[in-house]
Amino acid sequence: MTNTPLLILGAAFSSEERARLEAAHSASFSAAPDAVSELSEATRATIKAIAFKGHTPLNAATMDLLPNLGLIANYGVGYDAINVTDASARGIKVTNTPDVLNDDVADIAVGMMIAQSRNMVAGDAWVRSGTWAGGENLPLNRKMSGSSVGIVGLGRIGRDIADRLAAFKMDIHYHARSEKETPNWTYHADVVSLATAVDYLVIALVGGKETEKYVSAEAIAALGPRGVVINISRGSTIDEDALIKALADGTIAGAGLDVFNDEPKIDERFYDLKTAILQPHQGSGTVETRRAMAELQLANVSAHLAGKDLLTPVN
Repeated sequence: MTNTPLLILGAAFSSEERARLEAAHSASFSAAPDAVSELSEATRATIKAIAFKGHTPLNAATMDLLPNLGLIANYGVGYDAINVTDASARGIKVTNTPDVLNDDVADIAVGMMIAQSRNMVAGDAWVRSGTWAGGENLPLNRKMSGSSVGIVGLGRIGRDIADRLAAFKMDIHYHARSEKETPNWTYHADVVSLATAVDYLVIALVGGKETEKYVSAEAIAALGPRGVVINISRGSTIDEDALIKALADGTIAGAGLDVFNDEPKIDERFYDLKTAILQPHQGSGTVETRRAMAELQLANVSAHLAGKDLLTPVN
């Protein structure tokens, strides 16, 4: 029997990330949850922890193949791919990697706001094409500083986004499950009310069934013709069909999107929407932050296998 207490689960792991995990613990590898059954029964019986990366659902069917599994350590703050209810029912702990990625995700949210407002993608093309050199100036765009913004979800990342935008002299509004202690920011009990009051709507929710289409077609329409949607959460948190339609017909002014349904093969209608800034889900995508996420994931695995307290438990 091969004693491999760790299962590295997910094709999304880089070679460096896999090597770090394998250097710390004897490990097996499966590219996806439905491939775990291909491991021998003897190997599966030795697995005590999973290091998981990806968005393929991980639920009871996979967990039941691993009779001694005690931990699923997720790479990322969002753990909606993991059925935590199934895990808890089996006495399996789940961890994630919060806080270490807040800065990067907040930075890209603000970056997309500026890029969309100041038409920076078109400006880059304007220079490269020689249009500017030919004497034609880029059409005037819009000022972002001093306008109003609504944050949907004032958790760790939402709060960091709001703090950054306060420095842009923006009027901060927010929606959360309950009113928070803030520096005189305006609370809204529902998303439609929030959208009605602001120029920019930034979605910073967790993913999962509870937040599916949380930003509805009604909320999108409530933004109005100067409204801009920024989404750094999950594609599922907004009514994507309604968003595409609103962008296409000018119901809203634009969007900055780092997340989509069915990534990376997104709805092809997005490609024709010139008012949308599209990013390849790279919110946490810096060398420094991805290393910190990997190290925190490994620290949770090592703590579990050593019988110590977990650093960032979810359940």
